[in-house]
Amino acid sequence: MAARSPGSVVPFPGGPTQGRVPLQVCFERAELGRIMDLYGRMVAAGEWRDYAMDFTRDVAVFDAFRRAAERPQMRVEKRPALRGKQGMWTLYGEHGQVLKRGHDIAGVLAPVERRLVKAV
Repeated sequence: MAARSPGSVVPFPGGPTQGRVPLQVCFERAELGRIMDLYGRMVAAGEWRDYAMDFTRDVAVFDAFRRAAERPQMRVEKRPALRGKQGMWTLYGEHGQVLKRGHDIAGVLAPVERRLVKAV
């Protein structure tokens, strides 16, 4: 790895790509804000207690857990490669079943938000 001079700026992975293929898929600020807003409301309702995020070359994943030692109760994936097909957003249930697919995050998170409204 090349030595960096003091005060040099290192681009954040997943940031502006300037015409090259990104090294990893990431959530944009608005997308992550929407996900974390739902997560906060579910924590306040006592449904979730922990979360995990994973970023790879092909997919960005957000998992929400009822307890840290369990499998995720909900999983949201962003796969930009599927943007032109069924949509880049997918919501998975606790047992890995696809609950919703779509082109926008609001529509994909709707089933979880409806469940939150019923629980309150």
